[in-house]
Amino acid sequence: MDLKNKIFTGHALEILKEIPDCSVNMCITSPPYWCLRDYNTNPAKWNDGWEGELGAEPNFEQYINHLCDIFDEVKRVLKDDGSCWVNIGDTYGGSCLGITSGGKVKGKTSFLPDNLDYLPRVAHARGKHSKSLLLIPFRFAVEMMNRGWTVRNVIIWHKPNATPASVKDRFTVDFEYLFFFTKKKKYYFEQQFEPIKDSTIRRCKTGCGINKGANYCGLKKENFEKVQQKILDGTIKGRNKRTVWQISTKGYKGTHFATYPQDLIDTPIKACCPEGGIVLDPFIGSGTTAVVAEKLKRNWLGIELNPEYTQLAEERINAKS
Repeated sequence: MDLKNKIFTGHALEILKEIPDCSVNMCITSPPYWCLRDYNTNPAKWNDGWEGELGAEPNFEQYINHLCDIFDEVKRVLKDDGSCWVNIGDTYGGSCLGITSGGKVKGKTSFLPDNLDYLPRVAHARGKHSKSLLLIPFRFAVEMMNRGWTVRNVIIWHKPNATPASVKDRFTVDFEYLFFFTKKKKYYFEQQFEPIKDSTIRRCKTGCGINKGANYCGLKKENFEKVQQKILDGTIKGRNKRTVWQISTKGYKGTHFATYPQDLIDTPIKACCPEGGIVLDPFIGSGTTAVVAEKLKRNWLGIELNPEYTQLAEERINAKS
């Protein structure tokens, strides 16, 4: 089975079963969020007997179970030093999304299709926890832990250009989560750096901190001068990258409405997949993962349920956009 630079069309759970054990270096993806939209595809068949798209389950417990069933297979196909990154958003209970409210926002620029019959189906289970965040990302992360994954980080993707919200009784949500899981406790990771703060450089130039007691920024004072010199002469590349990433959302001209920006996945791929390795995306959608992987000289493997999106992604990848 050729695993390099190819999109397989079909149910992620079924296609993953055909991929050999320990054959990919990392996974990065953004699965369909629960009760958000209908992708107009043939219903998938699940082990518990339910038939339907991932994200359209009658309750979020079932959604999380289905999602983790897929990541059980991802874990199997990952190499022992592999990692898995998952971008997933939350939702509120009791959103009351239906034909009436959906019709009001339908317009030329709306993501909604002409036929709005699907809206009650994706809203049918939201009323149980009315007005409450459902905490789906954390329920998902806990279940991943229960299934043997190690949670290394929770990245906060801050969106400085987030779409304004019309709500008046809570704050506008301007971030999503990016979870960093590993298959084993020891794994491939290339440290990523961000620029050292100007205030730190100023302290180094003035010598401030040397006499601040037993240690300064975790360093014993006898070692501070050595570090100070390395910062000033550029030997130290920067500080270890933090976990709040400010990345603007980016528009996409294609007909896929759930795309993450290329900048969001650039760092994870550089950190967790060596050059020439394989990056897996079991929900490849518009092909962003493949585009970034190729720019970074990595191979990629994608899975997509909707044949129209497969074609869209292949055209985009070939156009290097």
